[in-house]
Amino acid sequence: MRPQLGDPNRHFFMTRSVARVMGLSLNEAMQTGDLAPATYANMVTTCRGCALVEACEEWLACQTSTSATPPPGCCNADLLSRLAQSY
Repeated sequence: MRPQLGDPNRHFFMTRSVARVMGLSLNEAMQTGDLAPATYANMVTTCRGCALVEACEEWLACQTSTSATPPPGCCNADLLSRLAQSY
């Protein structure tokens, strides 16, 4: 049985918010060719399947400045970290 995926809108904004806290604009990364649209869509889908949604939302709520790393256990941590190195 496949796990149920979370709300697409919620996870779109969570993915984007984690990137923003890391100083990244995923739209800008797509415009520069550093992030393919399909990869962005896969990031949101990956986030939708994450079991750490509440912890991520708490992490986001506590951020008062940029962070060099995504929240602990982030399913998109590797990709976000690679993108952060490009900026």
